[in-house]
Amino acid sequence: MEPFVVVVLGVPLTVVGYVRVSTDEQFDSGAGLEAQRRAIRDECQRRGWRLADIYEDAASGRALTGRSGLKAALAALDGRVATALVIAKLDRLSRSLLDFAALMERGRRAGWALVALDLGVDTTTPSGEMMANVLAVFAQFERRLIGQRTREALAVKRSQGVQLGRPPTLSDATLRRIGRHRLRGETLAAIAARLDQDGVPTAHGGRRWHVSAVQSALERGARAVSGPPRRKESGRQ
Repeated sequence: MEPFVVVVLGVPLTVVGYVRVSTDEQFDSGAGLEAQRRAIRDECQRRGWRLADIYEDAASGRALTGRSGLKAALAALDGRVATALVIAKLDRLSRSLLDFAALMERGRRAGWALVALDLGVDTTTPSGEMMANVLAVFAQFERRLIGQRTREALAVKRSQGVQLGRPPTLSDATLRRIGRHRLRGETLAAIAARLDQDGVPTAHGGRRWHVSAVQSALERGARAVSGPPRRKESGRQ
């Protein structure tokens, strides 16, 4: 694996900082932001880094989208204005390990580093990169668990007869057309061939009609005409 960023001895690293609070009230008060800014400035001074700018957001940490400050910080990194992103606390960047791992991978590919002061994540150093890789392993573990839970939940729904995916849709005009062809005595295969020839999409948006799809459309049309089954009334008639 290629290193995140190559540190040249004697050349100060140029970094950008990122700070975040969750609400506009916290943003306006400035207390939480100032503590984060101070931690970033102190670390830059201690290590001789040049701090190009600090970007700010007042937004939830549940997702990376919708944050103008983070977007500007990443643009500065991708544009080579800076070669490292520094945050005071990991949860100020993201509360999701999956999102954090995605940002680390983005930095690795683009050649910029990521530094989270509270957890010792620092991809400019071997030990800090090791910590980043440990978090990435946990993120992969979380991703696998989510996938496993999703598959198990879908299997339960299938066993209960729940139809998954996009519900099939056919226009009333298509249902009526199929019904007319059938009333004329045409076979299911012949109806399917007609629909294919005319480019009529199937219920799932496909281009190829099968006999089973025509049969399903006929049954759906019959249910639409007859309406839902009536419930039996209790008691003697």
